[in-house]
Parts: sequence; structure tokens; C-alpha cells
Amino acid sequence: MANAVLKDKLFKNQVIRFVFSAGVGFLVDIAAFYFLYHNFLEQPNYNVLNYRFDNYTLSLAISFFLGVVVNFLITKYMVFNESESSPAKQFFRFISVAIIGFFANLTLLDIFIRSFQIYPPVARVAAALSLFFASFFIHKFFSFSLSLRHHATGTDSKTSN
Repeated sequence: MANAVLKDKLFKNQVIRFVFSAGVGFLVDIAAFYFLYHNFLEQPNYNVLNYRFDNYTLSLAISFFLGVVVNFLITKYMVFNESESSPAKQFFRFISVAIIGFFANLTLLDIFIRSFQIYPPVARVAAALSLFFASFFIHKFFSFSLSLRHHATGTDSKTSN
């Protein structure tokens, strides 16, 4: 009985649900990055539309997109489901934040690999974890237009778009 109460209490906590959502998106992202980096984009560099990209940059672009889509769907339906913003508006905002997050991840990834000589899959994990907490608050307040009140319980009152 105590386990059921604890489980119910945990799943009512918005931060815990966000950690779950971000965790699943993170696993999709990291698994795809590792697969792409080791099995698909094995050359050190690629030319795309007359631009030269490192294999880890292309791996990040693809894996990050996959992780964002998974994260958005889980976040929309399990974490910030009380948002009254239209799904299109939520997605546009989520993607806007994700694009900024992509460049923040790319910058950190580049620093970790080039400056600290960290193995790219490990550097990818470190870059993603470095930006986790900022992501929660940006998505809560911007992507899903929710207030700070009761953010831990998910009991926000109805908010405007």
C-alpha cells in the first residue's frame, strides 16, 4: 500500500514526470547518436550542400531531432498536459527552444571534443546533462505557457495563451 501511495505521489509531481520525459528523449538521442557515429557516419567529415561537417555534428543533428520529437510528445501528454495553448503553438515553441538547445549542445560538444579530447559519445552525454535544468523551466514557462505556482505538483490553475 505504501508503494502505491509513493508511486501515485511521484507521478503527480511535474518535475518527476519531466525527468521521465526528458530521460526517454535523452535515451533516444544518445542511442541514435552512438549508432550514427559508429555505424552510419563513420568518415571523419562529410560535405553537405557545399559545407563540411564533422561526423559527430551530423550525428548530433539527426539524433537530437529524434530525441526532441519523442520528448515533445511525452512532455505534451504527460508533463504539461494542463496547458491550454494550441498543440501547434506548443510544438512551434518547443522546436524554437530545441533549436537554441541544439546550438548550445553543439557548442558544448565541440568544446568537450576539441578542447578536452573527450570521446564524442561521452561528450554528447555531458553536453545534454549540462543543459537539463534550463530546459525544464524554459519549456514550462515558454513552450507550454504555465505559471510558477505549484510547479512541483502539476496543479497549475488555468493559464492564458
